Amino acid sequence: MITVETKVRLPFLWGKNSFKKSNWNQVNLIVGPNGSGKTLLAEEIAKQFAADGYKIDFLQAERANQDELLSKLKENAALRAKIESVISNMFGKTIRFEQRADGAVVPMVENRTRGVEYGLKDGECHGLKEILTLLIALYDLNSAVLVIDEPELHLHPQFQMFFMNEIRKAAAAIPERIFFLITHSPYFIDLRFAEDLLGVVVCHVNRVPTCIDSLSEKDEILFRRFLPRFNTYHKQFFFSDNQIFVEGYTDQQMFTNLLPCIEDQYGVAGTGVIDVGGKDELGVFFKVCALLGTEGRIITDLDSLFAGKLRDVVCDDERPARWLEKQYEKQLPFYRSLFTKREMETPVTLEKLIYRLESYLVQIGKAVCEVNFSIDPAMDMFIEKVRALYDKYEKPEGLDTFKTVVLMGVIRLGDMLKDVLPLPLALTVPLIINATWLILAAIETSRVYILPEGCIEHYYIHSDVHYMPISAKDRLFHTEVDIMVNESPRELRAHYPTLVDILTRACAK
Repeated sequence: MITVETKVRLPFLWGKNSFKKSNWNQVNLIVGPNGSGKTLLAEEIAKQFAADGYKIDFLQAERANQDELLSKLKENAALRAKIESVISNMFGKTIRFEQRADGAVVPMVENRTRGVEYGLKDGECHGLKEILTLLIALYDLNSAVLVIDEPELHLHPQFQMFFMNEIRKAAAAIPERIFFLITHSPYFIDLRFAEDLLGVVVCHVNRVPTCIDSLSEKDEILFRRFLPRFNTYHKQFFFSDNQIFVEGYTDQQMFTNLLPCIEDQYGVAGTGVIDVGGKDELGVFFKVCALLGTEGRIITDLDSLFAGKLRDVVCDDERPARWLEKQYEKQLPFYRSLFTKREMETPVTLEKLIYRLESYLVQIGKAVCEVNFSIDPAMDMFIEKVRALYDKYEKPEGLDTFKTVVLMGVIRLGDMLKDVLPLPLALTVPLIINATWLILAAIETSRVYILPEGCIEHYYIHSDVHYMPISAKDRLFHTEVDIMVNESPRELRAHYPTLVDILTRACAK
């Protein structure tokens, strides 16, 4: 960790706010969307490092000093030999310098495979010229701090990864050397250890950049487990505040197809829907976004209320807590119907509300299994589903699926369910419904949007889907999406009004 007190003010971008950071990694990343001030921030940081005694090399995106860098190959035989070795192995080409009659020195490329030679500037592709420029800047040990703006320019993804690996090697060889990369490319988000996150600075449009100053032991453990599964596709959220995270590919495809239905199409520009591959991963992305100050949004299934890291991190988030605090006086009569006098002596938190909801759902689930009569097919289906969970599991009450199924039954059947339950439990049905909407509203303040009808399959209009768990998900999905992709935005809005409404709220800034 390198300590350089840095304070940057850019009033025309951030108003009166300042960016401050004292501790820097050896390799630092400045990321964010277009127009967020990444280059301006890097220039100010470079000035402050220079004022602290560091010699700076700043490779601008325009590469205006490319000729100056290339001339170093002629002057520095060791540097030329090292780069020629790399270029030879990568491209089967070598570089030599030819002095013209007018005294000018021209870099020439020899393609050994084809046996031809040509001028670097006129005959070579942008990619090789770019990798040459980058390697010269990297291998030339003339500066203590190297800043590179858009190292991904003209580079194939594999060459981007190659150059990032070369930076890692250079950093390991000289621990005193410091690197800043201003990038739009996920291939440079090379986070191998939890502490690598401390070197990430995220720029935002019209607000001050954010970064992580420190990680708790709990966060380090969480990220250590998460980073090996953190792929290039996931890294899109570093470059936009408008990313929406969902659990799986079916959710991702459904919501991506619904994005054109959002009325404010210009406001949606830059929004992507990213599937993270699991419910627990949603909790990790929520935590990363919270620490980095990015406005991550999550759309998730109803069962997220009852298990997983997402529930834990949302319950710890200050936004639902603040919202519930403001609602306290208004909800006080309702709270008194939920909690005893003694329970009311402690604050009503999101976690406390979910625990009470769970206790009611467990009681109702047990009672539903004892119901021996019904005159309604919908009630029969609900009872059959709950009994099936008891048949399959020894103690299903502890499962998130069990609580979700019971909650879905309560919301769908309402008064009908009250008629078949013992009176004390029947009185809890409206309490459960009210508590559910209160919990969902509180959670939404943290930009987490829970599908109230269960999971994405319950919103399909071309398949009859009832309760979780759901079998043959892949077949159901393809049946739905094959029709969906041929519908107009107007038709999609009519067919999926709840999903479009949730997506619209998630996209809102």
